[in-house]
Amino acid sequence: MAETIVAGISRGNGPGGPDGTPAPHADTALLGHNRPVGREPAGPPLPPQRRPGPSKPAILAAALRGRFWNSTPERLRLLRSAVLLLVLACAATVTAAGLGVAGTWDDITQRNAPRVTGAGDLYFALNDMDAQAANQLLSSGGPQVAAMPAQHEAAEKVYAAARHTVSAELLLLAGAAHGDPQAEATVVRFTDDFARYQELIGRALENDAHDRRKTDALTDYRTATDLLRQTLLPEAEHLGQTNDGAFEATYNARHRTLGGQTAAVIALGLALTVVLVATQLYLARRFRRIINPGLLAATVCTVLTTVLGATALATEAEDLRVARHDAFDSVVALSQARALSYDANADESRFLLDVQRHGTYEQAFQDTSQRLLTLPGATLDTYNARLDEAWTAYGADHRDLRFTGYYGNEFRNITFPGERAAAESAVQAYAVYERDDRTIRGLVQQGRLQDAVEFGIGWSQGASNYHFAQYDTALQKVIGINRAAFDDAAGDGRALVAGSLWPAGGALLAAAVLTVLGLRPRLAEFR
Repeated sequence: MAETIVAGISRGNGPGGPDGTPAPHADTALLGHNRPVGREPAGPPLPPQRRPGPSKPAILAAALRGRFWNSTPERLRLLRSAVLLLVLACAATVTAAGLGVAGTWDDITQRNAPRVTGAGDLYFALNDMDAQAANQLLSSGGPQVAAMPAQHEAAEKVYAAARHTVSAELLLLAGAAHGDPQAEATVVRFTDDFARYQELIGRALENDAHDRRKTDALTDYRTATDLLRQTLLPEAEHLGQTNDGAFEATYNARHRTLGGQTAAVIALGLALTVVLVATQLYLARRFRRIINPGLLAATVCTVLTTVLGATALATEAEDLRVARHDAFDSVVALSQARALSYDANADESRFLLDVQRHGTYEQAFQDTSQRLLTLPGATLDTYNARLDEAWTAYGADHRDLRFTGYYGNEFRNITFPGERAAAESAVQAYAVYERDDRTIRGLVQQGRLQDAVEFGIGWSQGASNYHFAQYDTALQKVIGINRAAFDDAAGDGRALVAGSLWPAGGALLAAAVLTVLGLRPRLAEFR
């Protein structure tokens, strides 16, 4: 029988080939077992490729959908949980902000500010003590100056008042330093140095009561005033600067925190509003109800909380800025100006008392004047003329400030009603006092020491101390305006915590309760 071969399979006299061997299977032939001669065999067969399975996040999402989003009750419970979690987060933020800012106001008003102003008051009172000690030595009489009983009695009274001020400020600083080991150690060291200073002044005054001990009295006074100038005053100034730095650090930290908390309240409030609106829309579609009163009220409460809370926190930040920079920066500058003014007044008395140190105390007065109101390049001989020129330029244009120093800082931070007029009066009174100083030095140069002392330490109208008292009163008025503004800002900040932040927290609680009550009837339909 004839053979027929199809697709490599032999067909003939049986199931096998002509010789009786089994014919190759078609699949085997296709895999290349009976390939035509001359073709290269292919490589090993490739394993079958598997389709990629779902990722782990997709598996997790599917599981969550099956667990929490598989039915209407589960969806409502999930939305309710989301609302409650957002309410909790927003309430925690508002509560933390309220407690934090209330604590900051307490720190600022009860610790930071008293520490700064206390150090400034300490500085000026120390200088006043030293000036009045010198005035007592001057007015007691001596070889070149006749006794002046009225001036001596006045100096005794002012000295006692200044000493009382120092003691009171040390007690205040000790209380404010409680819990701060470094500050406590500074106050203790300062108290010890002050006790030594009082001992030296007491010995000087005792020696001065005896005609033969006048020289010893001057020696003791020199030792005391050197202790004051080289130790006590630098310590008081450093204490003030350190305390002011701590105040600034407290302010910066709270101001940054308030900015973050304001942003968090806005973000959480918006997220909560979105979830509530989404829940409302879901209910409208699923239950054919356009409005759910409970959710609508909760949404209103949420919007109210967001607006009220964010506005309150932003206002708190502004109150802090006003208290610290608009008000207290001027309090610091002017308090330091007052302290240095008393230093200058003491240098005048030292100049009159100690002839051998004329040059030292004259230079000290010039340096202090330049720190108070800086006129670059001015000397004692040219200072008054330069001050008049700068003041005339300022009068023509308030933006034309040709002086710096502590008064320059104040005039660049004029903020509150009445502050500019008060600051101008203080500078004008300061200019009168500066002119009195030149009168004193002119009398000394003329050999009229008695007249110089009477004019320098006298309190009668027209005398130098009379003008200094007027200047001090004008300066304290400017300080008082800024201090009152500081107190007002602190009071507003405290009131805002009770008037806005706590009500915002109450509105959040109401939103949570209203959400639960609004969803309860819908969930009850599936029981």
